[in-house]
Amino acid sequence: MADDVNAIVDEITERVRRRLDAFKAGTEAPCSASPGSASSDAECAPSCAQCPNHDTCGTSLSVRTGLSSRVSPDRLRTSADIAPFIDHTLLKPEATRDEVLKLCDEAKKYGFATVCVNAINVGTAARALAGSSVMPIAVVGFPLGATTPSAKAFETREAVRCGAREIDMVVNIGALKARDHALVLHDIQLVVNAAKPVPVKVILETSQLTDDEKIVGCALSKAAGAAFVKTSTGFAKGGATVEDVALMRRIVGEDVGVKASGGVRSTDDAMKMFAAGANRIGASASIAIVTGGKSDSKY
Repeated sequence: MADDVNAIVDEITERVRRRLDAFKAGTEAPCSASPGSASSDAECAPSCAQCPNHDTCGTSLSVRTGLSSRVSPDRLRTSADIAPFIDHTLLKPEATRDEVLKLCDEAKKYGFATVCVNAINVGTAARALAGSSVMPIAVVGFPLGATTPSAKAFETREAVRCGAREIDMVVNIGALKARDHALVLHDIQLVVNAAKPVPVKVILETSQLTDDEKIVGCALSKAAGAAFVKTSTGFAKGGATVEDVALMRRIVGEDVGVKASGGVRSTDDAMKMFAAGANRIGASASIAIVTGGKSDSKY
């Protein structure tokens, strides 16, 4: 099975690489995908929507609920308009209960989409956010991704039981770099299945990957039924870049979300990510982003 998965992934990677090279060279032809084709590029969205398997895809929940809808920069006329697309984040290991409660109060005040916390704090966040439109997120396998698939699945079930309404999991970075694609796929699938019907975002840690590895990570995440791909944990050497967000958007198409996280510290940073194709921002500098300020926060 592992050999079969690797062969399929190699073929997908090569096809995507050729499409990207053609796009950069300005020679890419208009999409002529027929209904049922496997193409996932943005131009192919109308054809893919006719695919007989489209509505049974694991990503269909996110499409129906609008989680992965593209954000048009034209809609964002002021910094405050960005708030509904921000995951207000507190992931430092020394975070206290009072800090989590403050995070939740801020999210409600400014109208952020969610709060994103470590799994141990998601129950506190869920109770504090009850009755509001703000959802609690728990991270899983954070920040290294180097735990077993069964451990990630157990952590996911516990987080959902405690009130998580989205799960942000870290991919097995070592397996991805070692081209153990079957393990990467299995890892994501177990978390997606454990979380159902809660959507899952897959953190790729893009600063640690080559472009080919980013392509593979996006393709496997989509195949496993993830609702989003996400750039970074904020705990590695690099964070989100415009180039990575644009690449990820082209790979996953329009039926999977793209979350930019790590180093998004200002309104200008956020707007650039939206223009590149992000439809969610993860940041601890959320208030600075929506008030037009600037933060030196790492995440």
